Amino acid sequence: MIVTFKVINEHYRVLVTSPENIEIAEALLAGEPAPSIPTGVVIRDETSVNKGWSWHIDPASLEFADVTTEVCDGKPSYVEDDIITSQYFCPWSAQVVGIRTANP
Repeated sequence: MIVTFKVINEHYRVLVTSPENIEIAEALLAGEPAPSIPTGVVIRDETSVNKGWSWHIDPASLEFADVTTEVCDGKPSYVEDDIITSQYFCPWSAQVVGIRTANP
């Protein structure tokens, strides 16, 4: 599944492959309580899922957390502009705003 997150006024997309993480994303989209901070390793290369950005989140590293360190918090543009220097991106204000099936 491809999950779209809104962070303040920006959006980014993540390929979610874990059934557990898909369930969490669906719960968040439905407004149900669940760990809500997406966190994962930033990969700077091909971005077929994360259109508009020069990076994507490694699907194997994606987790949802209740609390994360501050060094990986910010907007997608902070990753793009190398303001976030951590290998992880974990936007505290991220909201799931869409889920769709990934093309095979």
